[in-house]
Amino acid sequence: MSHPRRCRTWYPRVLLTEPDDSTLLDRWRAGDAAAGQALFARHFDSVYGFFETKCPADVDELVQSTFLACVKSRDQFRKQSSFRTYLFTIARHELYRRLRTWQRRDAKLDFELSSIAELVSTPGTKLARSQEHRRLVEALQHLPVEQQILLELHYWEDMEIAALAEIFEAPAATIRKRLHRARKALRERLEGAAPVEALETLDTMDAWARGAARPSHP
Repeated sequence: MSHPRRCRTWYPRVLLTEPDDSTLLDRWRAGDAAAGQALFARHFDSVYGFFETKCPADVDELVQSTFLACVKSRDQFRKQSSFRTYLFTIARHELYRRLRTWQRRDAKLDFELSSIAELVSTPGTKLARSQEHRRLVEALQHLPVEQQILLELHYWEDMEIAALAEIFEAPAATIRKRLHRARKALRERLEGAAPVEALETLDTMDAWARGAARPSHP
């Protein structure tokens, strides 16, 4: 006994995509609080990781102060850069402000010379996911603060020269030179701590460092 063939009705496939940062920012500025929360949730792990390798005892407070500063200045952001680079620019300033409060009033602090290992009594890292990650973070913490930030954003946040220039508020050519010096300084610092084959060239070190990425905040 034959059965009647069923006709299959085809419906156009609708691809649901999340709104980008710019759209969420526009909605937030227009009064949509949920859009602002979604924007912060999207970048929370990255901002947390930014502070966790530098001031682990004050991470929560620094993350909060960064997002509060973003709330206060949201209407000043002119979208000449990405929201992500804008957020990391604020985070960098919040970090520098915190580090300065720990210094004597007559002390002169130069973030191109001073390292987290010198400025923070027990920097460490609470979220080291592997021995390689721990060794990498320890090496980074012994570099000048600006070099540490440059390298972490470059390796772990995939920031290229243009984005780094926005965050450091410096010409791209200057950032390119600083990044090259930072990579060389890290390679020297990692001697004896990283696999020999990882330090053959700067490019092999870059690949190794990206592989030893920091873990996400749980």
